[in-house]
Amino acid sequence: MVVTSRDEVSASHKPDYDRASELKAFDDTKAGVKGLVDAGVTEIPRIFYHPPENLDNTSATAATGDTQFSIPVIDLQGIDKDVIKRREIVERVRDASGIWGFFQVVNHGIHVSVLEEMKEGVRRFHEEDSEVKKEFYTRDHMRPVVYNSNFDLYSGPATNWRDSFSCIMAPNSPKPEDLPASCRYVKELIRC
Repeated sequence: MVVTSRDEVSASHKPDYDRASELKAFDDTKAGVKGLVDAGVTEIPRIFYHPPENLDNTSATAATGDTQFSIPVIDLQGIDKDVIKRREIVERVRDASGIWGFFQVVNHGIHVSVLEEMKEGVRRFHEEDSEVKKEFYTRDHMRPVVYNSNFDLYSGPATNWRDSFSCIMAPNSPKPEDLPASCRYVKELIRC
């Protein structure tokens, strides 16, 4: 079904729609959104439809013109040289995390080439054969390497069209053999 109106979106939320079963079937493939694309889906599955009440909120925001966002930027310059500056930066991180849930970091000292290689490693991972990625697919966020589609898959009102890959690097980073082969070189760059 191609959605052309809000009424069609509403139809996806009728009582005969078994969202839980469709979520489980999607999750059980361990292939994520990329798996749907690779399989050649021609229609967006219903698990990705947002409830009409969420669409109304989005429309209201757009109608008011309140679309200007300013992502908090945290400048780490001097964090290791001045105790007062460090406290100020920690406070900015706390505020940005509490209000926004995210922020951009500048002057962190990580060379651009390392950041670019890290992005390339993640891209290589997402392009891997699905059988390779399935080894890392989990809902256990305590594992050092996690690949899945939507951390809130079973609790959110709609599934987001995304797959995620993350590594816990502190306090104990994973051993190279625990990382996907497509990302092992990145860890070596980080050590340098």
